[in-house]
Amino acid sequence: MYTLLNTLYVMTPQAYAHLENATVRIDVEREKKLQVPLLHIGGLVCFGNVMVSPALMHRLAEEGKSLVLLEEHGRFKARLEGPVSGNILLRQAQHRLAADPAFALEAARAIIAGKLKNSRSVIMRGARESFDGGEAATLTRAAEDLAASLRALKDAPDLDTIRGVEGEAARGYFGALNLIVKPQFRAAFFLDGRTRRPPLDRFNALLSFLYSMLMNDCRSALESVGLDPQLGFLHAVRPGRAALALDLQEEFRAILADRLALTLINRGQVTAEDFDLRAGGAVMLNDKGRRKILAAWQERKQEEVTHPLVEAKMPLAILPFLQARFLARTLRGDMEAYLPYLTK
Repeated sequence: MYTLLNTLYVMTPQAYAHLENATVRIDVEREKKLQVPLLHIGGLVCFGNVMVSPALMHRLAEEGKSLVLLEEHGRFKARLEGPVSGNILLRQAQHRLAADPAFALEAARAIIAGKLKNSRSVIMRGARESFDGGEAATLTRAAEDLAASLRALKDAPDLDTIRGVEGEAARGYFGALNLIVKPQFRAAFFLDGRTRRPPLDRFNALLSFLYSMLMNDCRSALESVGLDPQLGFLHAVRPGRAALALDLQEEFRAILADRLALTLINRGQVTAEDFDLRAGGAVMLNDKGRRKILAAWQERKQEEVTHPLVEAKMPLAILPFLQARFLARTLRGDMEAYLPYLTK
């Protein structure tokens, strides 16, 4: 259980959330684990098989506090709200600001700055851990190129320029990832640029699968706070495209998906046998491989980190939800600018 930004997150299976006087009490196997004054809670988010008493549901609705239900793995199921809700005002602000070129530009700049800084962190870590001096130097140069892209980002006058800076930085970044793979695994997991729809090598197939799970988590996070996941600032709006979820995903790609992919490859936890070659050169994870990655993804999301803004420890699974709340606060005008999550 975690209370962050006045939202109570309940992640323990079989937990029971109920009302006790003017407090929310959380029991696990009939034992009290947490008790928080209702006054201090703005909303309740439940992951998986968490029971919520009808009395607590009614009280939350009466006080205009939200109840969000997610699957165990974070997929959005439902949001329950009473008649007093600021969601329409939040969505009005989102639509208004998405049409404001100046705001959209600064939001996109922050999103890509977070992505580039976190990508640079992955490359610098690879350089520090490399046993080959030449490869370490190449990785250091790649990190310096990402720093140059960050500097160029500051002066980008429009969204197309920002997308161009990001695209050029991504090409260098994905090329450098090959040097972080241990030599004995490089033949099986060579990343030949970023390919998708379909992926054309095992590394790309692994990344695509991880990115799809990350995108679902980001979409759930946005829906949990009442934002429209279809309307973004960086990614163009298209029918059926969750543009804002893709925006939010950018800052997490390197530290959640890419780093996990490298760990799984370098530890030999995924092998060539976990992938199938399809007609036309497509490479896809098979059932055995998908089960491995799903288990590793869920385990990874339980690892705890300290968020630099709230200075509190939390599982990685909570990060997209917290950042979605920061984005909502920015749209409401409660925060001056959106601040992406940055890893150390």
